[in-house]
Amino acid sequence: MDPLGAPSQFVDVDTLPSWGDSCQDELNTSDTAAETLQENTVRSPFLYNKDISGKVILWKGDVALLNCTAIVNTSNESLTDKNPVSESIFMLAGPDLKEDLQKLKGCRTGEAKLTKGFNLAARFIIHTVGPKYKSRYRTAAESSLYSCYRNVLQLAKEQSMSSVGFCVINSAKRGYPLEDATHIALRTVRRFLEIHGETIEKVVFAVSELEEATYQKLLPLYFPRSLKEECRSLPYLPADIGNAEGEPVVPERQIRISEKPGAPEDNQEEEAEGLGVDLSFIGSHAFARMEGDIDKQRRLILQGQLSEAALQKQHQRNYNRWLCQARSEDLSDIASLKALYQTGVDNCGRTVMVVVGRNIPVTLIDMDKALLYFIHVMDHIAVKEYVLVYFHTLTSEYNHLDSDFLKKLYDVVDVKYKRNLKAVYFVHPTFRSKVSTWFFTTFSVSGLKDKIHHVDSLHQLFSAISPEQIDFPPFVLEYDARENGPYYTSYPPSPDL
Repeated sequence: MDPLGAPSQFVDVDTLPSWGDSCQDELNTSDTAAETLQENTVRSPFLYNKDISGKVILWKGDVALLNCTAIVNTSNESLTDKNPVSESIFMLAGPDLKEDLQKLKGCRTGEAKLTKGFNLAARFIIHTVGPKYKSRYRTAAESSLYSCYRNVLQLAKEQSMSSVGFCVINSAKRGYPLEDATHIALRTVRRFLEIHGETIEKVVFAVSELEEATYQKLLPLYFPRSLKEECRSLPYLPADIGNAEGEPVVPERQIRISEKPGAPEDNQEEEAEGLGVDLSFIGSHAFARMEGDIDKQRRLILQGQLSEAALQKQHQRNYNRWLCQARSEDLSDIASLKALYQTGVDNCGRTVMVVVGRNIPVTLIDMDKALLYFIHVMDHIAVKEYVLVYFHTLTSEYNHLDSDFLKKLYDVVDVKYKRNLKAVYFVHPTFRSKVSTWFFTTFSVSGLKDKIHHVDSLHQLFSAISPEQIDFPPFVLEYDARENGPYYTSYPPSPDL
């Protein structure tokens, strides 16, 4: 209440429920269940921490109304932006704020500058400038946005501020995708609280109605409210979760610094014979071990200096990045094509996966997303033996997967895919597809040729897989009956394709 007894428009952050206290009835597990999760489950890089989650507040409202130590204003380089957040802050703070801002002489992207709060309930305003987003400069935008959040928190720490109210720094005017920006915001705050949590008591994310759903969706990934939620959120973390401080990582630009450049490490491979003693460690210093240098990797492979174990480890890291992205990406548009699905088992009890060639509009879809969807669906299938049934039936040139995509898929997937794939049944092949398959399995990939079985009729397929174990697209049954004659009168149910 103000002195005249009228209710105040400002909101005291101490009255707001913390993120850690929300939905506890849903999330609570027994102590026994918690112990089981700890012992048997792979933990998230963002562990359940009741104290950290208790410091975070998600609030739908105007950041300018928060009664806390400092609120954040997102602006432009001249600190004169007229976005809704800034306009509300300026209106409530009064004319003195504009005079104070003129003394700051602007603010560069990623920086944070401090003024008084004047007529606001907050004592201070921390001004920052988010990046303009262009997809071709995504890495620079990510780094700048990280700097915004990090510098705001660092300034709050230096000024001994107990509570900070964040607006959504990535304003719509600057074009930054909301979900991508929210990942950076949440993980940066999380990492800061892990390291400097004793200096800040509360961090409020003040969001609009449009932004609230995205924050509700992503907060459990970085601030799980229970062990159960931590485990449930793990598959949805993106491939890039930043470094120990939440800063975006660009592996191709990393230089691994050796403590003693030019000196051998304990696990250093023996160099090729014929090199002199003084030259034996050429190639092991910091600059020669830049991660992601494809040309160097190929050269080392040719020279026999990159061990098979190192290659496998590198391949596994690459696959894990694809898998993390597949688990976090919205692939509903690819799923709706119903081009890949699990059905029954073959005569040996192995899982049968069906690929419907006619349902893949190669020229109309993002093939990288198609690859992500394949990984998303197949990752848990490929841990055991399985077979693929590919229906080439009635495909056109617009459905044919080119050899470059197939080679990329074969190179990306984990070794378990290749080891546990026992057969590929190529149903209703054409002469052209047989020739293409022969060239691909002979010259592009190894170990696949003997697993390919061309099947001209469903009758041949039934010798390996019982008819009731396959969900057939209706057009496949109709085509086969027309070309080869019906083999039974009662067809199994088929999916809605």
